[in-house]
Amino acid sequence: MTDGQGTGAGQSAETAQQQAEAPGNGAKSADEMSVGELVFEVSDRASVLIREEIELAKTEVTEKFNRLLRGSVAGLAAGIFALLALLLLMHGVAWLLNDLVFNNFWAGFFVEAGLFLLIGAAAGLFAWRSFKRGAPPTPDMAIEEAKEIKAAFDGGDGQEEQS
Repeated sequence: MTDGQGTGAGQSAETAQQQAEAPGNGAKSADEMSVGELVFEVSDRASVLIREEIELAKTEVTEKFNRLLRGSVAGLAAGIFALLALLLLMHGVAWLLNDLVFNNFWAGFFVEAGLFLLIGAAAGLFAWRSFKRGAPPTPDMAIEEAKEIKAAFDGGDGQEEQS
């Protein structure tokens, strides 16, 4: 695509390279280009680079959002199992009170309630880990790339002086 709206970072770079190598463009070496042409080429490449960085940021935020969504679903499952365990626990207490007078049926209800609590705890742990890994949804890789690009445009002087 020639409008720079490619689907991937590699496609935009290939498009820029094809445009530079096209016979109609009169591909020149950097020594043969005027200052205006050099500025235009740098500006064009910078805009392609910025589009790729924006695409990276979108992808990164989408990935973290999906982690948060999976954690939310697991948290919902944990809540449902905890509610079921509470229901069985309350039912078990009712049978326990009945057992004080009659038969011994309450133990099975408590075993089921314990099983539901274990399942709910496992789902809750998964939800907690998913939230911890996914929040906050910032594009860390894109920010790091932008810092490296800025350092490259500065000629690396900023990093050498700080070291």
